Amino acid sequence: MPKPKPSAPSPSRAVIYARYSSHAQNDASIEQQVAECREYAAAHELEVVDTYADRALSGRTDRRPEFQKMIRHAEAGRFGTILTYKSNRISRSMLDALRYEARLAHAGVKVIYCREDFGDNAAGRMALHMMMTLNEFYSENMGEDIRRGLIDSARQGRVVGAIPYGYRRGEDGRFAIDEQAAAVVREIYRRVSEGESLASVADDLNRRRIPTGYGHTWGKNSFSKLICNERYTGVYLFAGVRIEDGMPVIIDRGLFDRVQEKLRRRKEVAGRRRDNAEYLLTGKVWCGKCGAPMVGISGISKSGAPYRYYVCRTRRESHTCDKLNVRKDTLEREIARSLLTIVLRPDVIDWMIDNVLRYQEEVRKNSDLASYRDRLVEVKRSLSNLVKAIEAGIFSDSTKARLDELEAEQHELQGMIAMEEAKIRPFTADQIRFFLESFRGGDINDPAFLKNLFRTFLTKVYLYDDKYRIVFNYSDAGGPDDFESPLTPEDLDSAEASAECSYSGSSEPPQQAETNTSWLILMIKGVFVLTVFGNIR
Repeated sequence: MPKPKPSAPSPSRAVIYARYSSHAQNDASIEQQVAECREYAAAHELEVVDTYADRALSGRTDRRPEFQKMIRHAEAGRFGTILTYKSNRISRSMLDALRYEARLAHAGVKVIYCREDFGDNAAGRMALHMMMTLNEFYSENMGEDIRRGLIDSARQGRVVGAIPYGYRRGEDGRFAIDEQAAAVVREIYRRVSEGESLASVADDLNRRRIPTGYGHTWGKNSFSKLICNERYTGVYLFAGVRIEDGMPVIIDRGLFDRVQEKLRRRKEVAGRRRDNAEYLLTGKVWCGKCGAPMVGISGISKSGAPYRYYVCRTRRESHTCDKLNVRKDTLEREIARSLLTIVLRPDVIDWMIDNVLRYQEEVRKNSDLASYRDRLVEVKRSLSNLVKAIEAGIFSDSTKARLDELEAEQHELQGMIAMEEAKIRPFTADQIRFFLESFRGGDINDPAFLKNLFRTFLTKVYLYDDKYRIVFNYSDAGGPDDFESPLTPEDLDSAEASAECSYSGSSEPPQQAETNTSWLILMIKGVFVLTVFGNIR
């Protein structure tokens, strides 16, 4: 029998998450966010049981102590709701915030953005997802403009981005050798070139209490960027900028090449039986019987032919679920057909366009663009004053450090402003329609097309032995247990069946037309759910 699921945490038990970045903010910013969340909690009868706050930490990374502690506590079932000021507190990218929502939703925890929450409905959740995908679609051409300042610095050989272990920032803003760490780098390369395994090297470094560049113990992943980094041979690399002899040399080219050859041979041996296929539904397909994720497996049959399946993780690990395996290619093509049937219908496209236009206006009202621009003005003023002081003969190590700090913040703010402008870009109905209709004529046998299709439109697939259920659900309720499938499988190779369509709410969805795809729109407990039913062998 399948293991029983743990009871869901109480949604009335809430916590608050707040964060501010390092520029022009302080604890007052945390207090403001917490106060707003507490007002929301009081208005919605939520009990705030804890508060998590990360200070002077960017939302570009999830390496935030309080954030990670909150995620652990959420998955332990300590609370059922997270309140945060805006979606960019969880992550600077709204799409990343939605990814975290999906992880928390699996733990039964709901995320509410107090300044951006305007109902669990299609207009909010679907349009948010659509708009972030559109921003990605249209912002690719902005890359060079966003990083122009960084690339200009790179062409001068200045330190840009993360500093590799073994180096430090020199007084001139360029790379200099950190002799103590560089000695460790040289030792690692020498030992690997002599045939020693990375695991053995890691064990020895840990025994000697030598930490990684991040202060952690060494593990199998600690060497991924170190052991193949051409910068150690003196080559400066950043975003397409390559400068030979642009950095001090730590590893000579001969030793570097010998190590790369050793690693290549090890990889060939380890990868001879490795499956290089990409399982495009990983993280999106779930067992309809026990609720566990479906994971990809592969092997070689007795005839020598390769096989690839999605298998229930519970069945694979504990054998307590009897869900049958499903062929990878068959499932991916069937799900793609159902998605295309829905998203390419003219009435569905018109409906999604209306929701995107409505939602992008809400995003524009709540943008941080003005605060970023104000801070950039302050930074430029400080830079100007500092340059005047230098011209007047006032110059010291602290002056240089402050100049580097302000220049780095200016580049960061320029990038943040460009990204924020892209995020609130006023897309027209024609642009949105063009994006949606760009999927028309796509080849479902093309993995790149399928990957883009699933990333854009697919939230979850619940897989049974005789059918599948696709749920377009942009909230935390309305899972498969909220309603029963009306289908009786007849043709296992077909995605055709009958279903009723009903809806109640402020944003009218398209009415069901005559189509070969079965789908169902419901309002369950005030939550928008769109479900597509189909049969699969």
